Amino acid sequence: MVTPLKFNTTNRSPFFSTVRQRVNAHFKEKNLSPNANGAMWAKAIFFLTGYAGLYALILSNQFGLWTMLGMAILLGMFAAFIGFNVSHDAIHGAFSSKGWVNRLLASSFYLIGANPYVWKMTHNVVHHTYTNIPGHDEDIEIAPGLIRVDVDEPLRPWQRHQQWYSFALYSLASLSWVFRKDYLKFFKKTIGHCDNTNHPRKEYITLFVTKAAYYVVFIVIPLLVLDLTWWQFVIGFVLMHMAEGLVLGLVFQLAHVVEGTAFPVPVEGVGIQEAWAVHQMRTTANFAPNSPIAAFFCGGLNRQIEHHLFPKVCHIHYPAITAIVRDTAHEFGLPYIENPSFSTALASHYRLLKKLGREPVKVHVPESMSVPV
Repeated sequence: MVTPLKFNTTNRSPFFSTVRQRVNAHFKEKNLSPNANGAMWAKAIFFLTGYAGLYALILSNQFGLWTMLGMAILLGMFAAFIGFNVSHDAIHGAFSSKGWVNRLLASSFYLIGANPYVWKMTHNVVHHTYTNIPGHDEDIEIAPGLIRVDVDEPLRPWQRHQQWYSFALYSLASLSWVFRKDYLKFFKKTIGHCDNTNHPRKEYITLFVTKAAYYVVFIVIPLLVLDLTWWQFVIGFVLMHMAEGLVLGLVFQLAHVVEGTAFPVPVEGVGIQEAWAVHQMRTTANFAPNSPIAAFFCGGLNRQIEHHLFPKVCHIHYPAITAIVRDTAHEFGLPYIENPSFSTALASHYRLLKKLGREPVKVHVPESMSVPV
């Protein structure tokens, strides 16, 4: 029997109730729905049609090898952008107030070779609940034994260079997702110490049918239609997924694995000694909050703090509620971790990886939150 990790509920912080009340008041006063608006639908259409258009152009066989390779790389990036801007909101139930609309748009995850049912378990439930907790949040276990982010993990000689090779490993994330990750997660008995058994029968069928469909659409059909040798196809397919994986990996890492974010260790028999919302403020970071480019392409995930506190609010509204969340956090004496740009967040991520790969460092975590590490 798996025992879920507990958060402190005896001395519940008034922070979350206050910030939730203020955010709800914002939508009520502005007479706004927290779901998608016209701009959000335009984004979804742009990325979905762009993805379909690039795929069709590649299959048209009307372009040279280098042009098709460029389009394949761009197709991989569009796949990541669909994940950020369409699938992610829909799987969280934030895109629409209608369940069927969210389910329909969540199926866009199949376009990038991923399974929304598995993602809902690993991300919505486990990651959003146990953010950055080693041994529970499997999203920070990028490449066990290769990338060290847990200070209790043994330090290996090669990790001295992890600040360099980590980025190459990030680029393999999409290939792993398509061929390995979903199967592995689906059949694990536990995910982050949470029970992961007794899946509905239809999900077994859906997993294998949709994976097979992806392999047909992105491997079999191109090999049959395109005037390419097998090795030319392999180069294009791998580079497409490397572009997708690098974009996916960087956006996630810059939101959770940067200087200032905590990796709390549960107290045995007690759990995490702070309220869930306070835990989110200590383990999550924003980057490039004032960049319209980051907001457009990252699907609001550059404002990860707002997303973790309000996952059922469509990301198109995050800029409007950022000031509310930031001011309330400061009012309650809580951190609001923020890197002003993508480059500063990337530099912070690099420095943290370098530090964690050099020596068994001590990461400062408030005593009320966890035991010393």
